Amino acid sequence: MPLGIRIFLVYVLFIGLTGYFVLNTVMEEIRPGVRQSTEETLVDTANLMAEILRDDFKAGTLNQNRWPELLKAYGERQPAAIIWGLPKNSVNHRIYVTDAKGIVVLDSSGVAVGQDYSRWNDVYLTLRGEYGARSTRGIADDATSSVMHVGAPIRDNGQIIGVVTVAKPNSSLQPYVDRTERRLLWYGAGLIGLGLLFGAALSWWLSVALRQLTAYAQAVSEGRRAELPHYRGAELEQLATAVERMRTQLEGKAYVERYVHTLTHELKSPLAAIRGAAELLQGEMPATQQQRFVRNIDSESARMQQLIERLLNLAQVEQRQGLEERVPVPLAALVDELLSGQHARIERKQLKIEKQISTDLDVLGEPFLLRQALGNLLENALDFSPSHGVLRFTAERHAEQVEFKLFNQAESIPDYALGRLSERFYSLPRPDSGRKSTGLGLNFVEEVVKLHGGELHVCNVPGGVEVTLCLPR
Repeated sequence: MPLGIRIFLVYVLFIGLTGYFVLNTVMEEIRPGVRQSTEETLVDTANLMAEILRDDFKAGTLNQNRWPELLKAYGERQPAAIIWGLPKNSVNHRIYVTDAKGIVVLDSSGVAVGQDYSRWNDVYLTLRGEYGARSTRGIADDATSSVMHVGAPIRDNGQIIGVVTVAKPNSSLQPYVDRTERRLLWYGAGLIGLGLLFGAALSWWLSVALRQLTAYAQAVSEGRRAELPHYRGAELEQLATAVERMRTQLEGKAYVERYVHTLTHELKSPLAAIRGAAELLQGEMPATQQQRFVRNIDSESARMQQLIERLLNLAQVEQRQGLEERVPVPLAALVDELLSGQHARIERKQLKIEKQISTDLDVLGEPFLLRQALGNLLENALDFSPSHGVLRFTAERHAEQVEFKLFNQAESIPDYALGRLSERFYSLPRPDSGRKSTGLGLNFVEEVVKLHGGELHVCNVPGGVEVTLCLPR
C-alpha cells in the first residue's frame, strides 16, 4: 500500500475517533445542560411566586381572591414568540400551592386541589427546610413525558407555612435540544469533512513529494539527467539537499576517475609524437627537417590544448542537471553572429550561405551553451564542405518546438558511422587534411541539446548531410 494512502488512513482513523468521542461527549451534555438551565429558572420563578402569594396564603384568602382566575388565564395565554427560530405558542408552567401538611390549596391546572402531595419530594423536602425538586414521568414507560418540579417555601417569621411548586414538562424543551443536536451534528460533520480533505491534500502532497524524490534518485542511479525537486517543508528540503549532496559526491568521484582514464588515453598519441620529434631534434639534421618536426610539435600541442579545452567544456555540461537560465534566444541573430566569426574560412572556401530563419523566431534556453553548440555544428560543416559548396540554415516552428536544420554540401556519411557520430572521441577524417578531430564536438552538441530538453539528429540527404536540432520554443 502506498505511503500516502497509509498516512491518510491513519489520519482518517484519528479524525474519526476524535470526532466521535468529542461529538458523543457534547451530545450527552446537551440535554443535562438544558435541564440544569431550566431548573435554575424554575428556582427563581418558584421563589418569586412564594413571595407574591405569601400574604394571601397567610390570610387564607388564596381561593377567595382572583388567583385561580389569574392562573387559569396564564395557562391559556399564547405568546406567539419565536425563540432561536422555533415558535412558542403556549405557556408550559404549572403552579400549585400546598399548605404545611402538603395538601394542595391552589393549582393552575385545577385538577389537584385538595390532594395530598406531602410525599412528593418537591413538597416533602421543602417543608423540611431543604431544597425540594423532583422529576416525574407523566407516563411510566415514556422518558419524554417527565416533568421537572421545583418547590420554594412560603415563610412567616422564619417558619415554613406552605410550599409553592413550579413545574415544567421536559417535552417543551425537546425542540430546542433537537435543534441544537442537529446543528452540532452538521457542524461536526462539516469540520470532520474539512479535516479529511485537509488530510487527503496533505497525504497527496507528501506522496507526490516522495515520488518526485524517488524519481530523481532513480534517474541519477540510471545516469539520466534530472532536476532536483524543490520543497518548502524543512524536512523534505533537507532530505532533497542530502540526496543531491550524496549524488554530487558519488558522481563526482566516478566522473573524475573516468575522465582521468579518458584524458590519459587520448593524450598518449600526441605526447608520443611530441617526444619522438623532440628526440630527433636533439641530433643534427637539415633545417628543413627541423622545421617539419617543429611544426609537428606545434600541431600536436595545439591538438592537446584543443582536446583539454573541449573535455573541460563537455565535463561542465555533463555534470549539470539543469539550465542556469531560460531566456528567449533569437536564432537568426545567433546564426549571423557565428557566420561572422567564421567569415575568413567561408571566404577562403568560397561557400554559398543560404539562411531561411525568421527574425522573430526564438528558442528558450541558455544563450552561451546554444552559441557553443551551434558553433561546433558550423565548424564540422566547414570541415567537411568542399570549396564552392553550400551551407543552408533553416528553422521552423512546430507546436511547442523549433526545428533547426543545418545542411552542408558534402559526401554522404558512411552507414557504419551514422550511429556513432555523437559518440565521445569518435571522428571521421577531414577531406582536406585527412586528420581526425577530437571527436568531442557532436558529443558536446548532443549534451547541450539534451540539457535543453531537445533532440539531435544527423542524417544523409540528397547532395549532402543535414543536422537537425529540436529545441523548445
